[in-house]
Amino acid sequence: MELIFTIALFAFSSGITPGPNNIMLMSSGVNFGVKRSIPHLSGICIGFPAMVLAIGLGLSTVFQAYPLLHVIIKYVGIAYLLYLAWLIANSSTKMNGKETANPLSFIQAAAFQWVNPKAWVMGIGAVATFTTMSQALTPQVMTISLVFFAVAVPSAFIWLGFGVALKRILKKPKQQKIFNVTMALLLVLSILPMIAP
Repeated sequence: MELIFTIALFAFSSGITPGPNNIMLMSSGVNFGVKRSIPHLSGICIGFPAMVLAIGLGLSTVFQAYPLLHVIIKYVGIAYLLYLAWLIANSSTKMNGKETANPLSFIQAAAFQWVNPKAWVMGIGAVATFTTMSQALTPQVMTISLVFFAVAVPSAFIWLGFGVALKRILKKPKQQKIFNVTMALLLVLSILPMIAP
């Protein structure tokens, strides 16, 4: 039980801090509201624990054997994040009374975890820190994944809630545009630590 609490503390502290997922969720809350953002939120909450499970069950061994694969995924992830930042900066929720953009789908958000540099750091860090070779690895990794899922749901709703609350303040298109550009810049800034070797 003490280990589960420790994992939950790690999951919460790393999951509640600003990062690509949280910035995009907040932007989705501002631009699309709660209902349309639920698939995006669900994709994060299920996709990340699934990735942690895959890392713990052998993917980290593949990366040790083929470090170039990790580098490729890292830079594909950075390029995708830059593309998402561009989409956020240029998104507009309404034009002539019609919706002009869509939030990320469940599949897009779940797949995004595989190219999200912060997710890789968190996943590898959790598996390396909270597993021991003196016990069977599979139950340990499953426990870590389940704890991350349990903590991800409230953390994600907090960031989505921030976005929905901001939507009430950002009434004018110019205000939303400033917000979207700011979020895009924050998303780019969140990438910078990952670019350093």
